[in-house]
Amino acid sequence: MAEVPAPERGSEAQWVRHHLGDLIDGDVVASPIHGGQSVADAALEAFHVRGYAARRNEVWPPSRRGASGLSPYIRHGLLTLPRVWDHVAGGPARDVTTFRDELLWQEYARHLYARLGRATRDSLRYSVTETGTGYAWPQGMACIDLVVDELESTGWLTNQTRMWLASQWTVRDGAGWRDGEDEFFRHLLDGSRAANRLGWQWTVGALTGKPYGFSRWQVEKRAPGLCGECALRARCPIQHWPPEDAREPRTVTDPRVRRDPDLALTSGTAAMASTPGGVPEMVWLTAESLGDDDPALQAHPDLPVVFVWDMPLLRRLRLSSKRLVFLAECLADLAERRPLAVRMGTPPDELAGVPLAGTFAPVPGWHRIAARLDLVRVSPWPWLVPPHDGPVTSFTAWRRRASV
Repeated sequence: MAEVPAPERGSEAQWVRHHLGDLIDGDVVASPIHGGQSVADAALEAFHVRGYAARRNEVWPPSRRGASGLSPYIRHGLLTLPRVWDHVAGGPARDVTTFRDELLWQEYARHLYARLGRATRDSLRYSVTETGTGYAWPQGMACIDLVVDELESTGWLTNQTRMWLASQWTVRDGAGWRDGEDEFFRHLLDGSRAANRLGWQWTVGALTGKPYGFSRWQVEKRAPGLCGECALRARCPIQHWPPEDAREPRTVTDPRVRRDPDLALTSGTAAMASTPGGVPEMVWLTAESLGDDDPALQAHPDLPVVFVWDMPLLRRLRLSSKRLVFLAECLADLAERRPLAVRMGTPPDELAGVPLAGTFAPVPGWHRIAARLDLVRVSPWPWLVPPHDGPVTSFTAWRRRASV
């Protein structure tokens, strides 16, 4: 088995450079946003919801922003949605409602992806260009330069600027949205196929039929003063609203967007019901759930933990070093509290013959890998809202059936 030492606090970038450097294009650079349970706990404690509704979409200067910045920790299970939901209880009603709606959007993304899986790579309801021959961000636009630099240097963006880039990529320049989604996924610390694809599908009109029209108006409103610094301020290429370009409904849509034919598979109850029993020797953690509140960790506090870097997958994805260092920081933090084994290869090969406990994860890769492991105990995913079998054609349609 290809076991390596666990990363140590303070040397995670060096660890990634040594063990994963050949999977990265360019040098290994850490994000200023660090990973780990202790960092996640501190970020949640420091977040106060007051003012969120008014400031969540502000972009520049950064001091005006009201976004929580918690998404990297939510994405990797360091902060569960139920915990974050409870954290804002008692705050101003408008701010709490607006913030919790964003958490519900994250849950909706997970439900959609858990049900449809790889089918979310296709435009779900309306026809939009999906792939192209290549694309480069336009040069000289202060708004685009600012946001692309932040994406590539930190691995995090506000929701507003994600929409700016996605709209520029597809709505204005006609490039394939799937290629843009891949570009985001390589860089974003909170990059998940669930939330990332949903965001792109919504912005480019593949989900609702109405694309988001990025224009100078949004920049002047959300980043006042930025246009005054732009070399193109007198000949702004996004001065006016983009032409109305309603999307055509797809002639054939996946029937699962209207009804879930296998709710037990989507929700994870089927995985828990099919475990053979037995005594686990280790807790298997995935990148979906690296926090101390992971249900399998909680259920088996005395067992050692194992994490496998899926080398063929990483070789194909070519993620930015920021993402890999963030994960290494999560593991280094965890290793200070639990015995941790780190292996490199594929999970089925590295964990063959080991009785395992694990937590269900609502991603298609979990099902594929779990079927080849000796999982004798499966703990439930900590849903904020239990999945239902009704329509997920839109957030509004899903929300009508969601019980929260």
